[in-house]
Amino acid sequence: MSEPANPTPETPGPAPEASPVLPETPPGAAPGTAPLTDADADANADADAAQRRAASFERQRRLRQEPRFPGGPAADPAGSHHERRIRSFQPRRSRVTAGQEDALQRLWPKWGLDIDGRGVLDLPALFDGLPVVLEIGFGMGEATAQMATEDPDTGILAVDVHTPGQGNLLGLADRAGVSNVRVANGDAIILLREMLEPEALDGLRVYFPDPWPKKRHHKRRLIQPEFLDLVAGRLKPGALVHCATDWEPYAEQMLEVLTAHPRFENTRADGGYAPRPAFRPLTRFEGQGLDKGHVVHDVLFTRR
Repeated sequence: MSEPANPTPETPGPAPEASPVLPETPPGAAPGTAPLTDADADANADADAAQRRAASFERQRRLRQEPRFPGGPAADPAGSHHERRIRSFQPRRSRVTAGQEDALQRLWPKWGLDIDGRGVLDLPALFDGLPVVLEIGFGMGEATAQMATEDPDTGILAVDVHTPGQGNLLGLADRAGVSNVRVANGDAIILLREMLEPEALDGLRVYFPDPWPKKRHHKRRLIQPEFLDLVAGRLKPGALVHCATDWEPYAEQMLEVLTAHPRFENTRADGGYAPRPAFRPLTRFEGQGLDKGHVVHDVLFTRR
């Protein structure tokens, strides 16, 4: 049988769509995602670094707030009083010896206090009615302990932020058998402004404060007109303000701002520096400076 002529060809259907060719998925990426560009990779690396920095900062913040010794000085006693102001000190948490640690644990509950700004101190009760002198910055406490020993009828409220020095002063006072020293931990500005009654103090001592020698840091020096305004309201009339430094430019500033303040009067008739009074001991630090040729200046003013 012959084949039919001109057979009708089969009508072809639509051609299937070609599957898109996806780029190779980077290892670890979700299937079907586009590869990371160099800019994306840099952005991710920056984000990871920022997260690590934030976590490290948070760990350090918690450490700063944790007390090193249970029952001892707080790491951040005025944590609720953070202020946008220039600080005149640098908190330091260096190594504490076994003896200093023992003194902190034994004596802090008895003779120590945190400057938290939460209440006004009753100085007559704290010092059994003695007149009270405020000392700001006592270092390792040798001079403070000696002054307390030689003048048991004067209470010394000694302020510092250096934990080893706090423990050392407590130990020195304990061994000397004196009870007229209290060690305050924290910012002296908060103490003066928020925790002391008007005219509560019989004197102020600032021995060898940080000189902040660089010009851009001079604003951090403690002895400034604003500080003296605050101090004047906490001192009794006739109270003695005694500053000492071996940094000549800072001595000049001390003399200048105290002379210019209307509520203070120089004990020197010539308006200059005073000789070191007998009640201020010659410290080891001061002796080292004198050996190097440093000149120490004492500035003594009374509150009008």
